[in-house]
Amino acid sequence: METKVKTNTLFKLAEIGQSPWYDNIDRRFIKNGDLKKLFDNGILGVTSNPTIFEKAVSASSEYDSVIKKLSGQGKSAQEIYDILTIEDVSSAADLLKDTYKKTSHINGYVSIEVRPEFAHNSRETVKSAREIFNKIGKSNIMIKIPGTKEAPEAIRALIKEGINVNVTLLFSVVDYETCAKAYIEGLKDRLKEGKDIKNVFSVASVFVSRIDTKVDKMLDGTKEKNLKGKISVANSKMIYQKFKEIFNNSDFQELKSKGANLERVLWASTSTKNPAYNDVKYVEELIGPETINTMPPHTIDAFLDHGKIELTVEKNLNEEKTYLEKLNTLGLNIDSICQQIQDEGIKAFQTSFDKLVYSITQKK
Repeated sequence: METKVKTNTLFKLAEIGQSPWYDNIDRRFIKNGDLKKLFDNGILGVTSNPTIFEKAVSASSEYDSVIKKLSGQGKSAQEIYDILTIEDVSSAADLLKDTYKKTSHINGYVSIEVRPEFAHNSRETVKSAREIFNKIGKSNIMIKIPGTKEAPEAIRALIKEGINVNVTLLFSVVDYETCAKAYIEGLKDRLKEGKDIKNVFSVASVFVSRIDTKVDKMLDGTKEKNLKGKISVANSKMIYQKFKEIFNNSDFQELKSKGANLERVLWASTSTKNPAYNDVKYVEELIGPETINTMPPHTIDAFLDHGKIELTVEKNLNEEKTYLEKLNTLGLNIDSICQQIQDEGIKAFQTSFDKLVYSITQKK
């Protein structure tokens, strides 16, 4: 990917309150210095998931010698997966150490996800998250937990332990609110034990573009085709309003006075899937303070090339609400749609994980 900065829109994005993160990790980019160049050019964090790791390992021979060595030591494919991913995340975290310090621990994180099979098992999620966090042993790590119905219990427990959490695969306002409140309850639990909350951080990853991909197909044959390409942003803006409501109320403000950090909203899945739409649509239309946008390589390149900086996340809110109301009049309930997409997302990550384990097995 190109990392040459033409007009540094990434730095400008950070200046007005939105942190640009990189949604990708690959050992080749770590070794050849490309990842470090991105950090030098304004990227402030890294996110990963099973699909990203599957592509990195399967599409190159970079990991082959390590897989061969670990296989010779009797390691299983899943054990090798854990070792490879932890090594890459740890290396990226080292490169972000200065960012972590300079931003007072607000940025500079690398996120690594628990296995998809634990998405509906809070006990196994907590156990796995704890193991990963302790194995890496670095404070600028976030453990990604899918924001399922079972997630709040795990979020609360991990925050209580002081483990940084990235709540991922969030789509609906309802799920976002439940998980945000679990973060707050975890901070309260930690305070009750007399423990410091100043260095506990969390983000809520709201997946954006997948909603338009799903809803646009549903709108075919209806009288509201003009809603195509508008629902993802409208839904995300409602989540941002809920974020402001939760973290500006007296309950959280009391925690803030004792050192609590905001759980920032992170816009994920922000690459444009429909070629008819602006290739930086899901970046430009959701710019706002106290947020993050994690972008894949081609979206970063596009945003560096022609992205426009403007505070947009609270622009035209009344109009955005009408889009969701019109969708409802068609019998298309946004919460039900979001649940369906989340279920599909978990299955997709499980498929990627299974493919990766199979690929490692073949390389063995």
